[in-house]
Amino acid sequence: MPREVTRSWLMDMDGVLVREGVAVPGADRFLTRLRELDLPFLILTNNSIYTRRDLSARLRLAGLDVPEDALWTSALATAGFLADQRPGGTAFVIGESGLTTALHEAGYTLSDVEPDYVVLGETRTYSFERITRAIRLIIGGARFISTNPDPTGPSPDGPLPATGSVAALISRASGHEPYFIGKPNPLMMRSALNDLAAHSETTAMIGDRMDTDVVAGIEAGLETILVLTGVTTRAEAERFPFRASRIVDSVADLVDDLQKSASV
Repeated sequence: MPREVTRSWLMDMDGVLVREGVAVPGADRFLTRLRELDLPFLILTNNSIYTRRDLSARLRLAGLDVPEDALWTSALATAGFLADQRPGGTAFVIGESGLTTALHEAGYTLSDVEPDYVVLGETRTYSFERITRAIRLIIGGARFISTNPDPTGPSPDGPLPATGSVAALISRASGHEPYFIGKPNPLMMRSALNDLAAHSETTAMIGDRMDTDVVAGIEAGLETILVLTGVTTRAEAERFPFRASRIVDSVADLVDDLQKSASV
């Protein structure tokens, strides 16, 4: 059965709009056209380090004008999930201001004394002392949450160990697996759709990774578009047991599609 015309757009950030802090060619035209046609869009990222304000400023430095309310992070999705599950709870957090700010705004208190949750997010300064404390708290009964399962993150010098790798360490030591909130969990996609007031049947997800962006979009019932400006090549995409709705070289190739979306 053919899908309805796309009216709303979700997209990953790294590998789709920017790569190592530099704007992908054509990304500025794509975003400008979205705004000109008044099409709803939201940029999703599993990066929980930064607040929406921080990310907006970083994108501006790369030449991309993105308002704060057009950004959605795994930190925000995590905070929303915990506020729904256990309102006004407590958490021991390993992470940066993007995560702690989101939890505070959701009504959570940060504590290392019998917290309801241990929440693991992205950070560039993982502390052995805090990891050890997290392990002991989980063994003692705290529930284990992680913002995302990404095992590595990009850097100019090569991949860096990321949240998923540290989660594996804590899980092995504590005997408890975390619940991952970010992509590819459809929970991240549904929270983004709710924030955008969009419907899955008329929304597309643009990403550069088959194992997070595309599979998350498929499981949320979205059209999925793989761009080749990030980590996944066309040949690598063919090795997965699922397929993107479309594969394009970059978001620049989608500019003409936006006019079709706006004219419906």
